Amino acid sequence: MILVTGATGFVGQALVRHLVSRRRPLRLLLRPGGKPFRLPKGVAIDVAVCDLGDERALAAALRGVTHVVHLIGAERESSRASFERVDVRATRALAEAAAKAKVQRFVYLSHLGADRASAFPLLKAKGIAEALIMNSGVPYTIIRSAVAYGPGDQFVTGLATLLRRTPGIFLMPGDGSMLMQPIWIGDLVEALDIALTYPPLENQVVSIGGPEYLSLRQMVDVLMTALHLKRWIIHMPLGNLKILALILDQWRGFPMPIYWLDYLSTDRTTSLENLPRIFGIIPARFHQQIGFLSGLKKSSPERLGVQEA
Repeated sequence: MILVTGATGFVGQALVRHLVSRRRPLRLLLRPGGKPFRLPKGVAIDVAVCDLGDERALAAALRGVTHVVHLIGAERESSRASFERVDVRATRALAEAAAKAKVQRFVYLSHLGADRASAFPLLKAKGIAEALIMNSGVPYTIIRSAVAYGPGDQFVTGLATLLRRTPGIFLMPGDGSMLMQPIWIGDLVEALDIALTYPPLENQVVSIGGPEYLSLRQMVDVLMTALHLKRWIIHMPLGNLKILALILDQWRGFPMPIYWLDYLSTDRTTSLENLPRIFGIIPARFHQQIGFLSGLKKSSPERLGVQEA
């Protein structure tokens, strides 16, 4: 039995669909009062409604579970995020409970750049969560992923939304030269699935990304071409743009969590060989997989939202 947390989010929904297609026995851990989740029809999936701070309920949710995929994070809440509660305390509770339950593998999805000494709240929280898992005694695999994209993602869909919402101009963070390594959601969930049982990955931290390094400017150019848009690029210092994003976010007007701006503070890449060498996956190229954005051309900005990571 595989327990999945964060199943209502972007990666979680894609992973659940993937595991269901592979006929894996699943249990979804949903928090009380969380957003609605539509279960796949005709498929037997257990659901445990549980607060990760409830030790007894957590032990019950882990009964019969052999593997855990931990996906929840607070970044989707943007300026209202509580990393201490969601990323740190909840991860500690789940990892310790999984160790007591003799879970065979605990797979955690982290970010490139995660470091408990980081100056950025999101990356610091991810680094602390990684350390808690490694010290819990549960066999683990930590996947530090580059930015993932696909239908319902936060970053690429957010960029596309910004391009549509600002007629004539686009505010480019910094000089746009920071390098990224976008990974297609299908490749990411395949890697998470492999990490559940692949022996060489036990008690390992692995960094993965897509098959190419792209600057933010190159990604924006690809998106403008795909959306048939022309925008005048105005470069703005990251600090100034973050202040603007914070102001807009108070009215829920910024189409992506503000912590993505921290992610853009430096290059976020890893070896191009990791995904094919470690997982046997030939990753998809960015320009080949952004057809899902074509629907944005006919959608009003008000209908374009983000989903849980």
